[in-house]
Amino acid sequence: MTKKPNNPKSEARASAGSGKQRVAEVSATSARQKGIQAEVERKDAKAMRGKTKDEEKPVQAGSRRQPENPLPRQHQPKPGHEHLLQPAPKFLAPDYRGSGKLEGKVALITGGDSGIGRAVAVLFAREGADVAIMYLSEHQDARDTRASIEDEGRRSLAISGDVRNPRFCEEAVAQVVEAFGRLDVLVNNAAFQEHSDSLEELSDAHLQETLQTNIAGYFHMARAALPHLQRGACIINTGSETGIFGNENLLDYSATKGAIHAFTKSLASQLLPRGIRVNAVAPGPVWTPLNPADRSAEEVAKFGQDCDMGRPAQPEEVSPAFVFLASPVMGSYVNGIVLPVMGGPRG
Repeated sequence: MTKKPNNPKSEARASAGSGKQRVAEVSATSARQKGIQAEVERKDAKAMRGKTKDEEKPVQAGSRRQPENPLPRQHQPKPGHEHLLQPAPKFLAPDYRGSGKLEGKVALITGGDSGIGRAVAVLFAREGADVAIMYLSEHQDARDTRASIEDEGRRSLAISGDVRNPRFCEEAVAQVVEAFGRLDVLVNNAAFQEHSDSLEELSDAHLQETLQTNIAGYFHMARAALPHLQRGACIINTGSETGIFGNENLLDYSATKGAIHAFTKSLASQLLPRGIRVNAVAPGPVWTPLNPADRSAEEVAKFGQDCDMGRPAQPEEVSPAFVFLASPVMGSYVNGIVLPVMGGPRG
């Protein structure tokens, strides 16, 4: 069969027709997209005209209205004191109703004098646990926390010392067991945080203070507690969003929080055959003495404004996560997780 010769004129007409069709399609798509854009922009403009000043403020998703940025300018010397913070952190969670989730349990919380530790102590007590706290030297805050625990009708104990010291950790655990007869929940929460704007400026002393407090202290406490923890007990570590996302001005702190997350998962696997669960909570920015004892007054005024909710959390917004992980009723099948409480997926 003889192949017919090509017809250049016919091909040219087909090509021209195809080209015109593509131009028409492109033009139509461009016009359609501009129309969609114009419609969205009209809606945006209408929404902005209808917004009140309150709607433009940071997100208030809880049952209680929380302080907003800018926060009062303030700075504290370390280790930081909750009774000096303005506004005072909210830790009592008045809308939280206990239901005996930790009835008869004994909990030990490091860094329990203030901030997240204090809020956790209150809710643990409300759920029926006797609570011991460990702290460095914030004696007034520790007395206030003990009073709040006892207001919930539970026994309290406060022990001052340094978690960097393994011997102190062992003695503190022994003191708790002697006072209350058992130990069921260990919350590792004590932390040191001090910014450094460059790696070159991070001194050896600064680095070691962070490492020995934030990660070695967790090892010391877990090791001291383990001989007293029975099947059904648990360990909860306080991590951080910085352990997930990092922070350019908190290299050492972020590194320890990442290490805490890894420690949590590894220890969870090791202790599961013994019936002991290990989990962590990773908070975003929380209004506690930790940051005013680190950053300048100007920076503290803007603390938390870059997170999704546009404000720091209050300790009482984080503490229920610890109850969830501590409670055998709710957390019996939860092990080795890092639970983010960051006000959004990006913290």
